Formats: sequence, C-alpha cells, structure tokens
Amino acid sequence: TGNKAHLAAYIQTHNGVTVNPDSIFDIQVKRIHEYKRQLLNILHVLHLYNQLKENPDLSIHPRTFIFAGKAHPADEEGKALIKHIIDISKQPEFIGKIIFLENYDMELAKRLVSGVDVWLNTPTRPLEASGTSGQKAELNGVLNFSVLDGWWYEGFEEEAGWSLTEKKSFDNQDFQDDLDAATIYSILENEIVPLFYDVNEDEVPVGWVRYIKNSIAHIAPRFTTRRMIDDYLSRFYQPMHNRLKTLCADDCQLVHNIASWKRRVMSGWNDIELLEVNMPDIARQELGIGDDYIIGVKLDLKQLEDIDVGLEMLIVESTEDDFPPILHKEPFKVIKKEGSVVYYEMKYKLNLPGSFKFGIRMFPKNEYLPHQQDFALVRWF
Repeated sequence: TGNKAHLAAYIQTHNGVTVNPDSIFDIQVKRIHEYKRQLLNILHVLHLYNQLKENPDLSIHPRTFIFAGKAHPADEEGKALIKHIIDISKQPEFIGKIIFLENYDMELAKRLVSGVDVWLNTPTRPLEASGTSGQKAELNGVLNFSVLDGWWYEGFEEEAGWSLTEKKSFDNQDFQDDLDAATIYSILENEIVPLFYDVNEDEVPVGWVRYIKNSIAHIAPRFTTRRMIDDYLSRFYQPMHNRLKTLCADDCQLVHNIASWKRRVMSGWNDIELLEVNMPDIARQELGIGDDYIIGVKLDLKQLEDIDVGLEMLIVESTEDDFPPILHKEPFKVIKKEGSVVYYEMKYKLNLPGSFKFGIRMFPKNEYLPHQQDFALVRWF
C-alpha cells in the first residue's frame, strides 16, 4: 500500500494528474514496439470506459492503466505508438485513468515493480525473448498477466497469475489481436478485478493475497540469479570440468581413442545394410491401450560392431508441424547376432489413446560421447 501511495505521488508530481491509490494498477513497462502490442490494452481500456455509464460498478471499482518505456530512436512505429498512448491519456474521460510515464529509467523502474498490482504483457507470439521486467515485478510480489511466451511460458502457475494461451487461433494477425484484446478484457473484468476488490470484514483481499503468496513461494524462486548460477554450475560448468579432467588423463588417451573410433565408424557407416523390419500391420490390426507394440529390425553392420550402433523409435504427436513434440523415445535391444548381422527388438506398451507418428533412427553409440548429437551421423528407417 505504501509503495502504491508513493507511485501515485510520483505520478502527481511528474504528470500533474491525480490517481486513486486504492484502485487496481495495471502496468505495461518495456521497450515500446509494435510486436509488444501495447495497443491491445488500449483497446481494452476504451471498451471498458465506453461501458462506464451502463455499469456503475466501474466507478466503485476503478482501474488505472500505466504505460512506461522507450522506443529505439530509429523505430518510427514505436515512437508513433507512444504518441498515440499519450494522446489518449489526455482525453478528458481518461485523465487519471490512463497514464504514460516518460523518461523511463532504473529509478522509475524501481517504483513501478514494487508499486503496481498487475504486470500486463501481451507480445505477438512467439516473439518474446524473455521478459525480464515481469521477472523483476514477480520478485516484488506483483502478479503477472501475460501471453504464455518468453519466461512466463515456464513460470505460469494457476492461482499465482494469469495467462493467454501460447497457441494462435488465427493466421491473420489482425483477427488474433481482436481475439486477444477480447480475452484480456474478459479475464481482467471477470477474474482479476473481482479478486482484487473482494475484501473481508478487515478490508483484506484474501484471495488476492493468496495469489501473491503462491506467486512468491512457487514462481519467484525459480527466476533468481542464484538459481541461474546454480543451474550453470550443476548442468554445464561442473560436468564440463569433470569431462575435461577425464579427457586429459593419461596424456589425453581418451581423446585419441574417441578420434580413432569416429574414424572407424565414419568409414563403415554407409556400408550398413537394412535387411528387415518387422512390425504389427496397423492397417489390419487395431492396437489397444495396454497392448505391447513389438518391432524387430535386422541390420548387417558389415565392419562395425553392435556396440558402435544405437537404434531407437521416436513417437510424436500426429500434427502437420515440421517439428512435432516428441512424446516418447524408446531404445531397441540386441537380441541375437549372427556374424555381422544383428537382430534388434523393441517392445513398447501403448498407454496413450489417439493417433501418433513414429520413426526409427540409427545413430553412432559410444559411452564417452558428451551427447548423442556430438557425432553428426544418423539414418532413418
């Protein structure tokens, strides 16, 4: 409450308008750019206040929309957008309701990330790189309302903020903007504002406080510098350090071994011959949940060994996307060898209903490779 009062006083001093510190403060603070779609919120505000006469509740539960940020000096569209927002804020019906704070800097940012109620972010999908301003607000107890893009795609949790889906309903961006503006309006008016103004006998918005507690407890700890450094150490620096020690041991003997193995696999890779693939005839046989799906593959590895070659099946969603989400990756096992001919088998128990795509791929296998993509060889069957 104190931070909101200080922010209201700052607006009074620098913009010369009086705002109600008890109203809900919605904020958009960022680089002003067309893809950020600040106009979506203007559309919401215009619709909201056009309904003011028909809905007296809006005067009882006021809303204040605050915009701040800068455009790149060469971004003419961004600068025009700032002018448009300022022009709207000067219209008599919007004075004190729509605010644009000029000269955005670190000092102003400190006031905003601790003095507003909702951090609103509505970029065009999927153009948001991260959205660090929302993370700063999160650490100050501000609730985020954003498209599921950038950091909010990972950070959003139910009852700890609000979201717009990451999926587009229309290829036409104008149609999508109209839908998103209507969705923003609906969520703000039907979920966010009622929760903010729903207070108990002690004038405490219990539901709103619950959201803030959930946000600070469940989301904020995952987006700190401490967590970032710990992740770099545990996932990258320490494994790389350990691997370097292993590679350098015994006068880099392992390096020589891996290089020799790669030369050998490379020379024999194209000679591998696919002899047979056996799988259920899914055109004739309908597989049910819980049924075992068994595939057999027979390869003639020629000059290579079975320890050099891995085989796996990838199961993906049946979509038209070029890169559909991978649902499952199942390895094949060697069940028999006859000279250079190797028999592989994979048994997979179906546990998901629906239609899926799958593919079988062969790749070089060596326990000392840092990852499967380290050796750029692959064949699909």
